[in-house]
Amino acid sequence: MRRSSTAPHIRTFSHHYRQRFGCAVGKIPVDMGQVCPNRSQGGCIFCRAASYTPGYLKKEDEILEQLRLGKRHLLRGRFHKYFAYFQQESCTAVDEDLLLPILSLVLEDEDCVGLILSTRPDYIEAGFIDLLAEKIVDSGKECLFELGLQTVHERSLHLLNRNHSYLDFVHAARLIQAPGCFELGAHLIFGIPGESEEEMLESVRTVCSLQINALKLHHLQVIRETPLHTMYLQGEVGLFTLEEYLDFLMKVIVLIPEEVTIHRLWSTSHPDLLVGPRWNILAGRLSALLKNKMLALGLSQGQQAV
Repeated sequence: MRRSSTAPHIRTFSHHYRQRFGCAVGKIPVDMGQVCPNRSQGGCIFCRAASYTPGYLKKEDEILEQLRLGKRHLLRGRFHKYFAYFQQESCTAVDEDLLLPILSLVLEDEDCVGLILSTRPDYIEAGFIDLLAEKIVDSGKECLFELGLQTVHERSLHLLNRNHSYLDFVHAARLIQAPGCFELGAHLIFGIPGESEEEMLESVRTVCSLQINALKLHHLQVIRETPLHTMYLQGEVGLFTLEEYLDFLMKVIVLIPEEVTIHRLWSTSHPDLLVGPRWNILAGRLSALLKNKMLALGLSQGQQAV
């Protein structure tokens, strides 16, 4: 694919939305207070909500209070605009009669540029999509659905105890894209036990073929007191070293179409809950290493995209 001379080497969240809105844009996580329905079936083997929950965030607080605290603790004057990020516990599992009024309330904040709804692909209903589409069009703001997929390979989904299929993701993607007012993102994890490098790259190519707008990519992390932690202690889980992961990302980024916004390329779990890998490197330094490596190799996002 021919690359625009003005495009960044990587279309990051910060670059894309600064370009879109003319200023820096942040995310404020909010919590609807529900429990992910998959926890009743054992939960995903890698997941522990505390590992990615900001310290200020309390599910008992009203949503507007969560936003107020998020502005104070996360934005800290660096950002004047934000996305309300419904990251916790599959937000669309909440009854739509409760969820829709809250989404409407959040959209009323003039500092809020839109919503990011992080959820499972098997909790997307056509009726909810139609009702939300009306609210998004009326508000003139944006809405991104971030669907947790992790991998396109069924045996890996079974290992992770996801309890949904790749076809569930495809079905949800079609529902979300149908109204024409939503953006679609996918969350993938690299390093799932048993997956080869080529299988991980196949997940990237397959998801990108669905005309997604955003990707959130993570290396596998082992969090304390999860089933994955037990597997790790039993020697059943291998983890990326920093060098291995940077080398792997060189093969991933070139496959992602340049118009796709990359929200994240690695995980940032709470250090007191993180078992491994522990790279002991700040995110800014990691970003610099990645960009320097891409420059040295002459690589850019989308060079090998189909």
